[in-house]
Amino acid sequence: MRVQTGSSALRPTGKYLGCRRDQQPTLNEIPGLRFRSSRLQDGYSIIEVVMAAAIIALVYGAIIQVYMQCGMKAEWTGYSLAAQAMATEQIEQARSAVWDPGNGRNEITQLNLTMPSYNITNQTWSGSVTGVLDVPYRSTNYVMASNFVTIQLLYLNGQTVPPVQVYLVQVQTVWPFFYRRGINYFTNTAATLLGPDNRLITSM
Repeated sequence: MRVQTGSSALRPTGKYLGCRRDQQPTLNEIPGLRFRSSRLQDGYSIIEVVMAAAIIALVYGAIIQVYMQCGMKAEWTGYSLAAQAMATEQIEQARSAVWDPGNGRNEITQLNLTMPSYNITNQTWSGSVTGVLDVPYRSTNYVMASNFVTIQLLYLNGQTVPPVQVYLVQVQTVWPFFYRRGINYFTNTAATLLGPDNRLITSM
């Protein structure tokens, strides 16, 4: 009988496959049978499988790397905001100090700084203070940062008579960030100009 075509998976052409023994193909005729089964002809070679696995590995590796970079950047942003807040806090301490030349009061140069120094040439006070960054921590797992404060007296009119004075207060906050088994240091800077209070009525 002839094998009918249709939904059959094996569709040999040009050969009769009978039920009787004398109608079965011989060993010499078997290689000549051309099967049109997609399951026997289609498939992936080992090179295609390896290339597909390599592409998948590269894609997932890139996704994981981007995820880790985003997490690290978010942590760095939190540290930077905390350092900027620490610098601003130091600026606010200088702003709250009294500077009244008419009464001879100057509390700006009396901030609570470590190892304060004064340069008489450019009339600059400098010092530092150390504190803890305002980031979440547990037990002793806190991060220390240092404020380096510079206070300089400036004359806006370029002369001492009559004096038009302001103080330039600059704070540089240096903080560490742990990245790739190493410590990198970053600096946030805040600065402002402070004018005298002139609380003495006769000096106004």
